[in-house]
This record gives sequence, structure tokens and C-alpha cells, in this order.
Amino acid sequence: MIRKALISDVEKIQKIINHFAAKDLMLPRSLSEIYENLRDFFVYLEEGEIVGCVALHIFWKDLSEVKSLAVLEPHQKKGIGGKLLMGCIEEAKTLGASRLFVLTYRPEFFQHRGFSPVDKGELPHKIWTECVKCHKFPDCGEVPLILVVSEANLMELSRTAFPS
Repeated sequence: MIRKALISDVEKIQKIINHFAAKDLMLPRSLSEIYENLRDFFVYLEEGEIVGCVALHIFWKDLSEVKSLAVLEPHQKKGIGGKLLMGCIEEAKTLGASRLFVLTYRPEFFQHRGFSPVDKGELPHKIWTECVKCHKFPDCGEVPLILVVSEANLMELSRTAFPS
């Protein structure tokens, strides 16, 4: 089950994210950063326990970012990541954001779901304000990808994110 995150979820979200950050698979998030951006987060629950999370951050009138997508190892390969991503895509569409981007160390996951490589220079400079604060800047190795949200690709994404 996917739902919007609650204040009581913040510590678990941070634990999941920072578990993967410690393995150099994503960037760490502080508790204060998660609290400040809590409305961006979704969580995935299995048997009442949070096993995955993702955030959708609005950048501009037509541009949003998918951030901090993580699913604990015992729960991977079950479609949870795709469902979390689809939750972000559906919310972006509802809000009127027509483009989603991601900076990731796992581009294959997103490319399989319709995201395409994009040159970093095509993304607004505001995006890099977070990057300059990162300990890995300027050579983090994250791959920028983008998705144009449309009815046609939403149907395709639903098929790939929720395989039968």
C-alpha cells in the first residue's frame, strides 16, 4: 500500500535512505531535510511496516523531481519501486507538472519506465543549488534523466510499473 508520509514516518524514511547512502547508492538525507519536505514523500507499507519511500519535489510550473526512491533489499524485485514511481508520476500529472526529472546512480530502472537521458545543461540552474551543497560535488556521477508526462505514456508506465 502506498500513502503520503506522516510525521511519524520521518525517522524510518531517513533510516531507509541513509542505509543506501552508506552503500554509495544514493545521497543521504538529514532528519531536518525530510521534515521540511515531508509533504513531498510517499511511503510503501507491507504488513504495516514501511519498506520503501520516494519524494516528488516541485521545481517550477512544469518541472518536478523524483527524489530518494528506495526499497529495502528483502522487498526489491516485487514492483514496489515502480509503484512508488507511478505514485509520483500520477501526482505530478494531477498537479499539472508535465516533466519529471531524476538524478540517479541507477539509470536503468528509470529508463525501463520511460525516462530518457538529458544533458545537465538543459535543467534549470536552481536544480544545482542542492548539488553544490553535496560532498560529492561536482563529480557525483549521478545520471540526469527526464520524462514527459502524457496520457499515452501514463498508460505505458502503468503497464511497466505494475507488471502482471
